[in-house]
Amino acid sequence: MPAARTGLPSHDAASSARETQLSASRVIPILAMTANETEVARQMQICNACRYCEGFCAVFPAMTRRLAFGKADVNYLANLCHNCGACYHACQYAPPHEFAVNVPKAMAKVRLETYTEYAWPASLGGLYQRNGVTVSVALAFGLAMFLLLGAAMSGGLLHNVGDHVGGNFYAVFPHNLLAAIFGVVFLFAATALGIGVTRFWRNVSDGRAATSAPALAEAAKNALTLKYLDGGHGDGCNESDDAFTLARRRFHHLTFYGFLLCFAATAVATLYHYLLGLHAPYPLLSLPVLLGTAGGIGLIVGPAGLLWLNLRRHPEQGDAAQRPMDRAFIALLLMTSASGLALLAWRSTSAMPMLLAVHLGIVIALFATLPYGKFAHGVYRSAALLKSSIERRQRNNIALGAD
Repeated sequence: MPAARTGLPSHDAASSARETQLSASRVIPILAMTANETEVARQMQICNACRYCEGFCAVFPAMTRRLAFGKADVNYLANLCHNCGACYHACQYAPPHEFAVNVPKAMAKVRLETYTEYAWPASLGGLYQRNGVTVSVALAFGLAMFLLLGAAMSGGLLHNVGDHVGGNFYAVFPHNLLAAIFGVVFLFAATALGIGVTRFWRNVSDGRAATSAPALAEAAKNALTLKYLDGGHGDGCNESDDAFTLARRRFHHLTFYGFLLCFAATAVATLYHYLLGLHAPYPLLSLPVLLGTAGGIGLIVGPAGLLWLNLRRHPEQGDAAQRPMDRAFIALLLMTSASGLALLAWRSTSAMPMLLAVHLGIVIALFATLPYGKFAHGVYRSAALLKSSIERRQRNNIALGAD
């Protein structure tokens, strides 16, 4: 894009000024950018001259603190973007304009690259994002078949109803075995996500300001309320018919808090078992069962709504290459909640052992793929929100002509 037509400094000149500024005051390394990252940098220079969308979300105030955009800046801004679509629908330079500014789509492409680049081990991240639905469903099916085979060999599938009245899962799989399996899988997922987000943070953080309690509180609030899915005006995202709607925000809330409730049910059951000596199965009105039921319902309604929106969303409102990853995560969540609720409903019948094996296989597959799918975006986005909150408390020293 010629500088004379846009009124902007050329990309080479801007990059040179940026490198000078970085070397003088920051510790973020200068790294080569991919084609998608370069495209985001181009669009951000146009947006930085226009600034019409400055009040829409956290991306644009963060953008105005920069004169040019290196790899670290682009990775940070891409993960700060919530893909609400407001800026795309408001932009006078969006396609078919020759400037072809589509910030949500460009940011989404970079996010996909960051998930792969920062994933640990990287080979697993690349495999999952190329074949999301296939890998997720195949892994869940394979694990379920493995558990069914194990239960059959041990005689667990042959127990009659009287052997497991009330849903005694440990008559099929011993408690210590289940605790060991899920402990290993959870530890792997937590380690992989931790390594990935640490790499991301080191890349985008300049180390000039320490994290403060107010910054942490603000970032947590913005993440937990999904503040930036309100379109900047409180009316929500733009969906397929261009109308504003809060449906995407609400379905995300149902999904996220449904997941947390299911996790809380497991945590409470663990405390019951080890601290209080209260062993499963638990009554229908007990806290673990109530939490799990509420979470399961949330994980049915929320993902089903997100899948409906995903199927209807216009291709220009995101990156079509991410749809297999998006839908794989949604499919695993739906299968997890549906199999869990079915297990609860028929836990005192002869179908319980088979339902238990299927449910456990799906849950293990879900946790094993968490670091390489859509779940990771929540972790990276939370880190980006924290950086945004830290930056907002710093003095903005950016000025034209500064060295």
